[in-house]
Amino acid sequence: MKVSDIRRTFLEFFRARDHRVVPSSSLVPEDPSAPLLTTAGMVQFIPYLSGKKPIEFPRAASCQKSARTTDIDLVGLDARHQTFFEMLGNFSFGDYFKADAIRWAWELSLEGFGLDPERIWATVYEQDDEAAEIWRAYLPGERIVRRGKDDNFWWMGVAGPGGPCSELFYDRGPEFGEVEGFQDGDRIMEYWNLVFTESQVDGSGEPVQPLPQRNVDTGLGLERLAAILQEVPGAYETDVFRPIIERAEQLAGVKYQATYEPLVKADVSLRILAEHARFATFLIGDGVFPSNEGRGYVLRRVIRRAVRHARILGIREPVMTHLIDAVVSSMGDAYPEIVSGKEMIAGAAAAEEDQFRNTLSKGITLLDDEMEGARKGGTSRVSGRTAFKLHDTYGFPLELTLEIAREAGMDVDEEEFSSLMREQQERARAATKREIASSEQALREILTERGPTKFLGYERLESDGLLVGLVRDGERVPAAVEGDEIEVVLDATPFYAEGGGQVGDTGLITAGGAKLEVIDTQEALGELIVHRARVRHGEAVTGSDVHAAVDALRRGAIARSHTATHVLHATLRGAVGPHARQAGSLVNAGRLRFDFPHTEPVSRDLLAEIEDTVNRRLLSDDLVRPYETTREEANTIGAMMLFEEKYGDVVRVVEIGDYSIELCGGTHVTHTSQVGLVKILGEASIGSNMRRVEALTGAEAIEGYRRDRMLLEQIATLVRGTPDEAADKVRRILDDLKAARSEMERSRKGDVKDQAGTLAATAEHVGDAAIVAAEVPGVGVGDLRSLAVAVREAVRGPAIVALASGADGKAGIAVAVSKELLGRGVKAPALAKGAAEAIGGRAGGKDDLATGGGNRPEGVTEAVRIAADEARRALGS
Repeated sequence: MKVSDIRRTFLEFFRARDHRVVPSSSLVPEDPSAPLLTTAGMVQFIPYLSGKKPIEFPRAASCQKSARTTDIDLVGLDARHQTFFEMLGNFSFGDYFKADAIRWAWELSLEGFGLDPERIWATVYEQDDEAAEIWRAYLPGERIVRRGKDDNFWWMGVAGPGGPCSELFYDRGPEFGEVEGFQDGDRIMEYWNLVFTESQVDGSGEPVQPLPQRNVDTGLGLERLAAILQEVPGAYETDVFRPIIERAEQLAGVKYQATYEPLVKADVSLRILAEHARFATFLIGDGVFPSNEGRGYVLRRVIRRAVRHARILGIREPVMTHLIDAVVSSMGDAYPEIVSGKEMIAGAAAAEEDQFRNTLSKGITLLDDEMEGARKGGTSRVSGRTAFKLHDTYGFPLELTLEIAREAGMDVDEEEFSSLMREQQERARAATKREIASSEQALREILTERGPTKFLGYERLESDGLLVGLVRDGERVPAAVEGDEIEVVLDATPFYAEGGGQVGDTGLITAGGAKLEVIDTQEALGELIVHRARVRHGEAVTGSDVHAAVDALRRGAIARSHTATHVLHATLRGAVGPHARQAGSLVNAGRLRFDFPHTEPVSRDLLAEIEDTVNRRLLSDDLVRPYETTREEANTIGAMMLFEEKYGDVVRVVEIGDYSIELCGGTHVTHTSQVGLVKILGEASIGSNMRRVEALTGAEAIEGYRRDRMLLEQIATLVRGTPDEAADKVRRILDDLKAARSEMERSRKGDVKDQAGTLAATAEHVGDAAIVAAEVPGVGVGDLRSLAVAVREAVRGPAIVALASGADGKAGIAVAVSKELLGRGVKAPALAKGAAEAIGGRAGGKDDLATGGGNRPEGVTEAVRIAADEARRALGS
């Protein structure tokens, strides 16, 4: 059956059983609780499954375009993983349940798709006796497999509907591998998942409460079933992929061998080109464009990965336009939107490809050089600074650098990369302030003519007003057109300007037919609020009526962080001492940073106690009360003032419960419970007697705890224990490891001593001195140094020792010179220089001991000969 036949057969089967056939929804989910991308057929039905929306129809069926990048590193390497795929599904919203879902899946598998019933397997959740019993009417017990939560309990990866599932597998026969019993893989391949959503689950997948009704949500992988029915290795050999692969073959001038042997690199790259072209086509078709954030970043990463693999195949011309044309030809009948949007899709992908191709070659060369240098230096790690340069200068997503490094057997210092990214963001904020400073004269003219900006953002997030000034490149302009980056001044605005540690608002200003995307908001001249914006559409003209709308979700998250900062401040002073006053802060959506003077680190236990107190105070639901008063009255009531802020005669006070009262112009929630949660990430020094606490807030804090819990569960699984036992088990493992290492070290020292004596006995005598030059197979490069010193001591008298070893693509040299010979001008680095060159590296060190490393183990014998000759010359022989 062709892919088109499979789609039609599935949908018609369920249409005949009173299911509403629903068109595929966008890859950009509408429901705010959904993941970043539509990952399955059920995503468009979340409101029905969770009971948020009245059910319009009790049964539905669809063929849903879906996207996931969690396994992007596996795309192209095996027959099953894709970032874009089609998911056939049938759904019941409080109507039929397990018995009918299983019966219809069985009937369609046999009658509609012609699968052999003797080759079908089913898995069920280990606690789902009901599903297991239903399956016994169709399958023998030995082909019904119970599995745990990781395999047979489905949820979206975020809070939402979830429940146990039953998966159908098909044994494709011995030509796809030998197995004993059930084994999930390329031979016994999953093709259909029947999910029985019964519960609302939290962010870690744990059931929280029953759903209003029991639902069925199934997902049949179209490409997988096509591979089964067409009897080909995988999705890439099916009729929907073959035209795209063939176009990639033509561009590369190579033949696709349809093999999954890892050594056939061309096949991997051809599959990646075809697969990523599908992803890009459909995501751009749904209105996502390459960018550095969110879905746009995912798209950029996928396109740039494809461009790199085009280069691996030797393609020097642009490829995305050709590949997208092939995707549209292959899939346009089923998805007419990519036909109508073909020109726009190809243009966006081509622009991203052109941008990256211009720097790809230079970036690859830089990375290759850095990896070569790292190897010569005896390390397998690429510095975070190199990864940052590749990202910042050459447009390499970090994931691409990680992938290239992995292919070369190396890793990347991701911690250093993250630190450099944070520094860059801070510089960008400072640059924004400098840009506004450069516009000072133009802004001063606007202030003189129109007066100060009225801030409305405490009461509302949207307002109407007047556009009173536009500044571009430091100069006033009467109008701005699409593509311009400008500074916008309104007579009144709900946008909060960065101040008091709180970042500036973002959002949208509509001026007539023009739309201006506000990317930052700053204060200028003490009285103006300046919106830094991009004109996304139309022409903005000074004097126009405007509608200003703040990004409400972001503002809400920032308000939670600001209230949390006040609570943290009060709690820190109570725990550490009254000197721990705020010396700096950053209040952002979902996270905060708080600096305070203190002479020593805050202990882990005390930090945990502070976090507990903060969260108890948040849960107490205290009123957050902002009000204006005189500065004198604020002093009288003990309101805290920050030294870096300037205050007028009338000040704004924010009072929380009976423990916090501060002067603050920022935005806050109305009750502490609205913050949700605070998770302290850590505490560190930022200078002499200055400490910094960083924390997550609200939804970000919940996600942080979820990640920690998942990590703990993974560790517990690895050490074969429960999360509660994990720490003790890890501690015991580390103790055992320490003891084993100590024993190994004692044994190694004994071996080194014995080996040193054996080597010393081979010494060549030149006058009163001895030369030991030898190749020592099996000795790691790192141990050569210790062995050379041991041999020198074993010789007893003036000696030169030169030892070399090589294995696994690496080689090393170590030269040790006794102190008696140093006075005669014999230096170890000079003796080691030529030998190190023979193994493809360089040597260095102190006069009495030098080492070197290289990547030519085949040169070890020559290195020993050169070192021996140099030693003889040094001794005058």
